[in-house]
Amino acid sequence: MHRYKITLEYDGTPFVGWQRQKEGLSVQGLLEAAILRLTGTSVPSLQVAGRTDAGVHALGQVCHIDLPTHYPPFVLCSAVNAHLRHFLPYCAISLLKVEEVSKDFHARFSAQKRSYLYRIFNHRSPPALERNRVHHVPVPLDEKNMQTAANFLIGTHDFSTFRARNCQARSPLKTLERFEIQRKDDALCIWVESKSFLHHQVRNMVGTLLLVGLEKWTPLDVQKALEAKDRTKGGPTAPPYGLYLTKVTY
Repeated sequence: MHRYKITLEYDGTPFVGWQRQKEGLSVQGLLEAAILRLTGTSVPSLQVAGRTDAGVHALGQVCHIDLPTHYPPFVLCSAVNAHLRHFLPYCAISLLKVEEVSKDFHARFSAQKRSYLYRIFNHRSPPALERNRVHHVPVPLDEKNMQTAANFLIGTHDFSTFRARNCQARSPLKTLERFEIQRKDDALCIWVESKSFLHHQVRNMVGTLLLVGLEKWTPLDVQKALEAKDRTKGGPTAPPYGLYLTKVTY
């Protein structure tokens, strides 16, 4: 068997998420179908760095596959992209890079850091060209207070307040290495980095910070919510379409 590391991007809008489901289009399902068309081989070994939810995008998702036949990485990348075009107009997936790796590489378990970006369009008028790619907030946001609140979340904490009720992680303890908010004109970019995240953690944290930006909460309210370790004490879950998995570091 030959193991290949695949770096890809996708628009999550048409998909039920990364994971193959009984109904609906999934990123995994279309990628496996394209590989099957190329190789004639199913890929039950397809493993991903992090399963994204419905509507969530990726700029640097990583997965790996094992194939019985050897392919030069460039050929495999180009060929799978060609077969993905068979699924147009539904397909919104592009392989960016394919690398042959050793058998001890694992897309999920070898990852050292996952980086996410949450994009907010902070303007009275709704977006036209970036619909389903940003979260539109039509009233002013105080990004400085949002950053003050975000600073309480950096470091190692019990993130139960920001954990989805159906999260399957064994422990709510996670370490945030970066939580940075940048504004450029009407665009707010929220950068978050950690080795791993709980289900909906980023979206739940962003939804809570938006309460601060809207002056409904103070930064200290976010600290109290974190310390409560109770999902009902946190803010709402931000919409999926503003979220991007930007990079997986190994």
